[in-house]
Amino acid sequence: MNFAAPYFLLGTAMAIPIAALLILAGLRVGRSVQAFGDVERIRALSTFDPAKRRAWKGVLLVAAVALAFLAAARPQYGKGTRLIPATNLDVVLVLDYSKSMYAQDVPPSRIFRAKVEAARLIKDLEGARFAAVAFSGEPIGFPLTADGAAIAQFLRQLDPNSMPVPGTAIARALEQARDLLRRDPKSSEHKRVILLITDGEDLEGDPIAVAQSIGAEGTTIHVVQIGGRTPERIPEVSPEGKITSWRTDRNGKPVTTALSAEGERQLSAVAAATPDGKVIRAERGTTGIEQIAADLKRQMKSELAEKVETVYADVYFYPLGLAILLLLVEVLIGDAPLRIIRRHKAQPVPSRAAKAKRALLAIGAGNGPKSRRGDA
Repeated sequence: MNFAAPYFLLGTAMAIPIAALLILAGLRVGRSVQAFGDVERIRALSTFDPAKRRAWKGVLLVAAVALAFLAAARPQYGKGTRLIPATNLDVVLVLDYSKSMYAQDVPPSRIFRAKVEAARLIKDLEGARFAAVAFSGEPIGFPLTADGAAIAQFLRQLDPNSMPVPGTAIARALEQARDLLRRDPKSSEHKRVILLITDGEDLEGDPIAVAQSIGAEGTTIHVVQIGGRTPERIPEVSPEGKITSWRTDRNGKPVTTALSAEGERQLSAVAAATPDGKVIRAERGTTGIEQIAADLKRQMKSELAEKVETVYADVYFYPLGLAILLLLVEVLIGDAPLRIIRRHKAQPVPSRAAKAKRALLAIGAGNGPKSRRGDA
């Protein structure tokens, strides 16, 4: 037995003061009789003592009040089980396409391995929906879809050279990811995850503030930090994907990429601003995406998996119907039993002709015997 609104059970205590008031009313009636005169003489003059009937009426009223509050608490009875479908998972892949992602500390390059492992993540998380944001100075988005192959193709066909605006604007990319989730009407009912894959060279915006706003909506941000503090040279890559040279500055010195202490703190703060957000720092030769994929896959098999739940049926109408029945009975019980008054039928008044006929019959009846005696 379960109660959907158990706080109404406190109302059943109202039956106690109602019963107390009815008892006090009965005592006052007894005192009033004593004050009026001799009790025995008053009882002799009374046609019926209603005390017992009033007591039963009070019992019915108190029981009806208690049953009414019991019905308001909505008692439920378990009648079976049902299977709750798995909570859908929405993942937005936010991938950094800045020129520094051409670095080769993760062979064959950071961007190549990131795209391959992102495609593997999509394949492993069967049943989840995906969206994608490719960013450098400006983000490019792909909306939520159950077609993971389309997301993998979207990420695969882009490269840092094809991005229209250079730079690394993480804040704008996160805002784009949040907008993709907001535009989908079903996403608010799902588990939402943003997976940010970047080397951490943010040159503009306030990604921490954006992450705090996203976290307030219940969305989790996991950060995969590719690259470390060791400087890595950045190659120049042709449209065919071949290295033609190495990037240099105006003075001819090699341009390198390395994660600063400030950038590392920034990425950690982005993840910490959201519920259960994690930072995965890629070790040399790996990206760390596979760790997030394994964690999300485990969640889909445990926290987000199908569950069996007991189904409860409302049975409030039983106590409610009984309360109504008791109130009807209480109304029908009077203070005294019903009296049947028998009316006597009025005798018809005889007419003059009838009276005359009776008189003649009476005279005739009187003369008959005398004449028989005379004849004898």
